[in-house]
Amino acid sequence: MNRMLIAALALTAPILGTPAAAQEFIESKVDIAFNRYYDTEEVYGYLAALAEAYPDLVELVQIGTSGQGRPLWLAIVNGAGRHDAKPAMYIDGNIHANEIQCAEVVVYTLWYLTKGYGVNAEITRLLDTYSFYLVPIVNPDSRAYFFRDPATPHFPRWNQRPVDNDRDGLVDEDPFDDLDGDGSITTMWKRDPAGRWARDPDDPRIFTRVAADERGGWTRLGSEGVDNDGDGRINEDGPGGDDMNRNWPSDWKPNYVQFGAGTYPFNNPETRSIGEFVLAHPNIAAFQSYHNTGGMMLRGPGASYQGKAYPASDVRVYDEIGRVGEDLLPYYRYLVVYKDLYRVHGGEVNWAAEGLGIISFTNELWTAGKYFQRDKNRPDPELMWLWRDRVDFGATFKDYTEIEHPQHGTVLVGGLNKWSSRSTPTFMLEEECHRNFAFTMFHADQMPVLDFGRVEAVDLGAGLWQITAEVINDRLIPTRTARARQQRIGRNDLFLCDADVVAGGTLRSWDDDAIRESRHEPARLQIPDGVPGHGRTTARFYVVGDAGDVVTLSYSAEKAADVARTVILGE
Repeated sequence: MNRMLIAALALTAPILGTPAAAQEFIESKVDIAFNRYYDTEEVYGYLAALAEAYPDLVELVQIGTSGQGRPLWLAIVNGAGRHDAKPAMYIDGNIHANEIQCAEVVVYTLWYLTKGYGVNAEITRLLDTYSFYLVPIVNPDSRAYFFRDPATPHFPRWNQRPVDNDRDGLVDEDPFDDLDGDGSITTMWKRDPAGRWARDPDDPRIFTRVAADERGGWTRLGSEGVDNDGDGRINEDGPGGDDMNRNWPSDWKPNYVQFGAGTYPFNNPETRSIGEFVLAHPNIAAFQSYHNTGGMMLRGPGASYQGKAYPASDVRVYDEIGRVGEDLLPYYRYLVVYKDLYRVHGGEVNWAAEGLGIISFTNELWTAGKYFQRDKNRPDPELMWLWRDRVDFGATFKDYTEIEHPQHGTVLVGGLNKWSSRSTPTFMLEEECHRNFAFTMFHADQMPVLDFGRVEAVDLGAGLWQITAEVINDRLIPTRTARARQQRIGRNDLFLCDADVVAGGTLRSWDDDAIRESRHEPARLQIPDGVPGHGRTTARFYVVGDAGDVVTLSYSAEKAADVARTVILGE
């Protein structure tokens, strides 16, 4: 079995390294049920409760304020050592407000890390080796809207910044209208002798489009609502907004190229706050954003012409993590955004990968194949009705009822509600949370971990010593990705020697005597390539000293914990 997969499987179960009594259940100090969804305030309440229950592990930081004044909370989760002195993973969710289970997965991550620390050997090792920065809700205003106001499975996606969507000089003046008061925006139908839709005589929930030369007796009027502004259109200018997953600096394009991008990168307080935090923490070596739906682990680029932004050595890292992810997440596929989904300019993980050189993934949570545990992205319509009738018990469908409409007279209103398609069914939510958590922890566990390998000091005579040392990276992700190296993102790694160094440089390998000399600071070697994944970097210093002198070698990288080794000359 592939050693990467073995390592990943170790993170999928809560039992490794734990006593028998803990194998079935690890108890948390904060009881959270993951068979339901929580609104913005409830999520924030659980963040506060976990921070209070685990003060030695969790620091809750308000990194900004949303457009409507809600706090933007980030949880710093860390075991031993300073969180900013070791590699960190940034994780967020719910940048699109209708993709609600994303927040639950991030809360689950915080919940499981805190309850597992000191109990589960793998979780304890993860938190002692790495730190985690968690933002469950990037879009708190629109998440609040989704729970409070009538919505659809696809709305509200954007934030709540007022925008004149129909360009009539007014903003948000023609929103959805919940005509039947059920909390969801469904579909309107009207009897029409010339209509192209027929209602199924055996199942009145189903409308079928008839042939071009036939008449079905019904016309589909679209989404539930009325023409509030009298312009002849319905629901064309509702609340919001900007698509905050189009608002990041890398490959950003204006609205006439990609609608919803905002007025400029980071024009929204939510994206700007996250950008400022990430830029202030160069120790972030892995990046994960949760979306829905489709069962995908996505990497960039978002546009084909950005392909060169992903050098081959970086792609190999993505491919290895993605292959393991397909084993950890049944019915999920490892895909490339522009090639397998659609074009995205200014996406969040594209900024992290292309602008910052961080290995970054977007997971599209939930996939239709999981409805009946079959490997289908789109199950047959008959199976979906079987699901709604026999598994979901009709909870995601509103029976059609007659409503008097101010423009159309008597209409039927009903159909699939806002919980019907994109949201993970609640009885399957905890598994979805745990499997995605396991994948993300596997990704986190590929962040660089350094140690010294061989170190040798040779007496050359006349008080001159040759010190050769190698630093080894035990993980898949290099200390500097090829993208970071090519674009000169961040600072170079440093290989340091605290002795009186007269010459120094790097070697291609331990046995290679062709030193690449540093001409300016031989005691402070710049290592632009970093330490490769599952690889090593070797340096040689020529120092002046006497037998018995203590020399300290150290290696410093932005995305790895610093390491040091002392050498006693002559021993």
